[in-house]
Amino acid sequence: MDTEEFRHAAHQLVDWMADYMRDVEVRPVCAQVVPGEIFAQLPREPPFVGDPFAEIFSDFKKVILPGMTHWQHPSFFAYFPANSSPPSVLAEMITATLGAQCMSWETSPAATELEQRMMEWLGSMIGLPSEFEGVIQDSASTATLCAILSARERATEWRGNECGLRSENDLVVYGSTECHSSIERAVKIAGLGRSNFHKIAVDENFGLDPQALADAIEADKLAGRQPICVVVALGSTSSSAIDPLMSVAKICHQQNLWLHVDAAWAGAALIDPDFRWMIEGVERADSFVFNPHKWLFTNFDCSAYFVRSPETLLKTLAILPEYLKSQGGDAVRNYRDWSVPLGRRFRALKLWFVIRTYGVNRLREMIRAHVDLAQTLAGLIDMEEDFERLAPTPLALVCFRYRPRPLDSGMELDTLNEKLVAKINGGGKAYLTHTRLAGNYAVRISIGQTTTERRHVEDLWNLIKSTARTLGPSD
Repeated sequence: MDTEEFRHAAHQLVDWMADYMRDVEVRPVCAQVVPGEIFAQLPREPPFVGDPFAEIFSDFKKVILPGMTHWQHPSFFAYFPANSSPPSVLAEMITATLGAQCMSWETSPAATELEQRMMEWLGSMIGLPSEFEGVIQDSASTATLCAILSARERATEWRGNECGLRSENDLVVYGSTECHSSIERAVKIAGLGRSNFHKIAVDENFGLDPQALADAIEADKLAGRQPICVVVALGSTSSSAIDPLMSVAKICHQQNLWLHVDAAWAGAALIDPDFRWMIEGVERADSFVFNPHKWLFTNFDCSAYFVRSPETLLKTLAILPEYLKSQGGDAVRNYRDWSVPLGRRFRALKLWFVIRTYGVNRLREMIRAHVDLAQTLAGLIDMEEDFERLAPTPLALVCFRYRPRPLDSGMELDTLNEKLVAKINGGGKAYLTHTRLAGNYAVRISIGQTTTERRHVEDLWNLIKSTARTLGPSD
């Protein structure tokens, strides 16, 4: 494909992209295919002679697109949002065109310096103390791994990296029973052992119980184990629970433990000062992560990881072979040393486009609108006698179940609500997911897609009510 062919194809694609963004609402949210259906349409062997772009694009629309779940659909209410926006998409197009590998300052000075400034902007926007310094990671999972590796090295006085963990006591990490699975995964990857991730009981609002944490730490110390890190959740995945950061921070300070704050989803809400009660005590945290690619209108992947001591992170991760030595020395940042992967995409560009396009005030309004929609939905659920919420709704996640009063069996209620979710998702008009809270099957509605409006939430609620009330135990 030469430059002129590229120009022609690119114009076609941009027209299609704009039409897609405008018309995505008419598509079924979930892919209406069965397992193996896409695979069966793909040739067994690659083409020996290249195909023309028009044919490739036609096959994309015919074969691939029907198998896509449309995360940018305004009736996407599943998981947490991975919302996007036109300026972010435009920045991604430029990033792909430049094709830069931004591992060090020398490999693209602008990428490094823009990232440094964007992390300063983000920290200020969400109210973090100025001593925190940041780096863009690919995901909160990677950021959490960096936090636990840093905690491990600080606790072992760098012996873990140097000699391995054979001579160390059991190193223990703590999180609530509601914390994200990536915490446990990071403990495993860090070589600490799954059995050394201790899950702490939660209160009636699904937030971590500080007294239970303190008791667990003391019990582990008496048993000869070495506590090293606590992870608190701001906006847990199952219920949007907010762990009591201030209380946990005091415990970590007393015990000299690394405190990592996982605000992957809810952190975006902190750009509205009304929600900064969630981070009271954050000045005692060692690290903090939130994902602009979840709820700040920036394409996946873009995770903002902040540390109070960059020196600890660098001492944990940095290695400098001869072939990576480059210009600038200590006068520049080489972000390759701030994360696990050596290679790095130019992620800061899309943040710059998004923040400059909307401005902080408009971003606050957009997030506040999602929260207000969730509060409205929670109120509608509370008004119905045959529905009940199963968790508080502090932000934009609503957890509930259908509970027709003659039906009291937990197992039957679980089955009924499972059928409800399956029927909604199978219809293609909306997409929901579920979780379990206090052992009960709970329907989750996560509001945060960029173009979701009140009418979409109202249509969803009417669909849920009408669908639920047609279901019976035998359906």
